[in-house]
Amino acid sequence: MMKRHELIPSEALGRHVHIWCYGHWGAPMLAFPSAAGMAHEWDAHGMVDTVADLINEGQLKLYCVESNVAEAWTQRHRPPQWRIQRHMAYEAFVMQELVPWIRRDCRSSELRVATAGCSLGGFYSANFALKFPEAFHWALCMSGRYDIGSFTDGLHNLDTYFNNPIAYTSNLEGAHLDRVRRNTHLVLVCGQGPYEEGCIEETNLLADILAAKQISHFRDIWGHDVAHDWNWWRRQLRYHMVRTFGG
Repeated sequence: MMKRHELIPSEALGRHVHIWCYGHWGAPMLAFPSAAGMAHEWDAHGMVDTVADLINEGQLKLYCVESNVAEAWTQRHRPPQWRIQRHMAYEAFVMQELVPWIRRDCRSSELRVATAGCSLGGFYSANFALKFPEAFHWALCMSGRYDIGSFTDGLHNLDTYFNNPIAYTSNLEGAHLDRVRRNTHLVLVCGQGPYEEGCIEETNLLADILAAKQISHFRDIWGHDVAHDWNWWRRQLRYHMVRTFGG
């Protein structure tokens, strides 16, 4: 498998950002990490190996980027206003720097990208697809959390609202709703077993909202033995990647 590590300079974040790239050709997919935030996480947990045949056959080109989830969501010693601004900086990095970098790497200035993620990575995947549907045409969201109210310590402003999929998707209408309907598709996957508390409720709630808004999506609820764990995420990834990209 063609594999390489890159450090992308980011003006938005004020530092270089790690990204691992897998494959020589194929549909590009951007994978967001879980709360660990590390670019090598998918490789370390066997997710890359799970879709190695698709990568080697030129059906998939995988980009695994780090996130600043610890700055934005999981470190409570910083005030929430500072943390949401760090998320906004990461959003600027993805849209203004990373997506253009992926397009240059794929030699296509208008290429659309798929997203994927587990746990908090599932939130990133859904949030970017819903906010920027022309850039992200397909999102695989596994065991995600889609109501970020529990991470913002009671702070309510436009930045927290427009990064809370449960909140803003409920109120989508007009031109932006048409853009989402026309341009993107979300796959919402979750188990009902250990440590999926919160995730299963928010997965079903977001799926209900998408259905009500007639936004293209697929709700895939797994059994009561299916835990919030890499062993199951590997199976879910394999199932949906083969279903969507062939194999």
